Amino acid sequence: MTTRRTYDLVIAANRLPVDRVSTPEGSVWRRSPGGLVTAMDSVMSDREGAWVGWAGEPGEAPAPFADKGMWLHPVALSAEEIQLYYEGFSNDTLWPIYHDVIVPARFHRAWWQAYERVNQRFAEQICEVAAPGAKVWVHDYQLQLVPALVRRLRPDVRIGWFDHIPFPPVELFAQLPWRAQILEGLLGADYLGFQRVADAQNFVRACRRLIGATTKGETVTVADEAGQRVVRASAVPISIDYRGLERLAKEPAVQERAEEIRHSLGDPGVVLLGVDRLDYTKGIRHRLKAYEELLEDGVISPPDVTFVQVATPSRERVEAYKELRTEVERTVGRINGTHSAIGSPAVHYLHQSYPREEMAALFQAADVMLVTPLRDGMNLVAKEYVTCRHDDGGALVLSEFTGAYHELHQAFVCNPHDIEGLKQTIVRAVRTDESSRRRYMRALRRRVADHDVQRWADRFLTNLEQAPQRPGTATASDAGTAATTGGER
Repeated sequence: MTTRRTYDLVIAANRLPVDRVSTPEGSVWRRSPGGLVTAMDSVMSDREGAWVGWAGEPGEAPAPFADKGMWLHPVALSAEEIQLYYEGFSNDTLWPIYHDVIVPARFHRAWWQAYERVNQRFAEQICEVAAPGAKVWVHDYQLQLVPALVRRLRPDVRIGWFDHIPFPPVELFAQLPWRAQILEGLLGADYLGFQRVADAQNFVRACRRLIGATTKGETVTVADEAGQRVVRASAVPISIDYRGLERLAKEPAVQERAEEIRHSLGDPGVVLLGVDRLDYTKGIRHRLKAYEELLEDGVISPPDVTFVQVATPSRERVEAYKELRTEVERTVGRINGTHSAIGSPAVHYLHQSYPREEMAALFQAADVMLVTPLRDGMNLVAKEYVTCRHDDGGALVLSEFTGAYHELHQAFVCNPHDIEGLKQTIVRAVRTDESSRRRYMRALRRRVADHDVQRWADRFLTNLEQAPQRPGTATASDAGTAATTGGER
């Protein structure tokens, strides 16, 4: 019989931080490669807590178990719920709306009903492992109903929610038939954290305009059984484990691997690199278009310049993602067919994921990093790249539609929708003199070092602890939020 455990800190996310993998010795649990897991690993290294999430396989949930000092509490999802709640409502309804409707959102009542059921199940499992007065930290768009559901079951706990993706302007959010239910679900939290000041403002504005809530600055006043309650929403941009990743990048084996990569690419003069999930928000098609035109214009050419695009598989059963993969691979084929020499492909396209050591080496092998999403909550790849460049080399081309843009001011900034402008920015990053590029990189590295993942977690948990629960309750102002995040430019 499994002993019931309770914890003062409970993390809840769609997925557990581990995947079950098969080995010759049998199945084992291994750490997942995702951005949230990588960020939270270092945060939880010196904290005791539980993590509630789906184990990645349909059917009955495995029994709770300990992993690297954390208590993992799996939530069951059926194959149908994966299709309706995750692939359907989360990624074919919410994801498009929250990313500027780059592809049309689809609305199905059965998807919404599955989303409600799964959020209720998560809330119940959270309450099982939360100690009296615990802090509950809910993550991301898949679990937006959970804060209110947990509050209904356990009014004794403090509830925070963090949004890893953009929160849309009210004009887009208003398209959701279930907009009021989602806002009311989020308002069950004591504190809501967002990547950008604009995202927090969008949420507050949506509460005021769509459900008639009273708002003031960063706060929304709501009524519950005990009277009025105040919810705070502000920007706390996420970051990475700077010191851990820098330490990895400095390992001799990783640096040797970086040299091997350049040699395997033919020792070109310039290596351009893109690393993304294969997602229509990441601007991969626009990036390929700009690169193809630079080749056609004769501004750059292989073997002196080559482009490596890592496109990690993502949501491959969702139709929009199937179409994207087909289009990207067709474009890569056309570019290579037209512009490659024997032994010197213009594009090295890699549709697979890689371990952190290989990515750290790849970052060090790249002269120019292309981070050009059409919309992104943060984009930790940009921060990972500058962290791995302990030699102060390289250059970062960064979309102004990422959360990272508001922090990494010394990047070569672009509008990825402007293909001509994107081309010019890439050329500028390639041709800027080395001393200027090194100065820019040092400034970028200082920024990430000073605002690492531990600072993000400490700020979030402090804000959660200090968030006012009733009107008139004192709260420590998160002074300088706009300054810390770079404000709105």
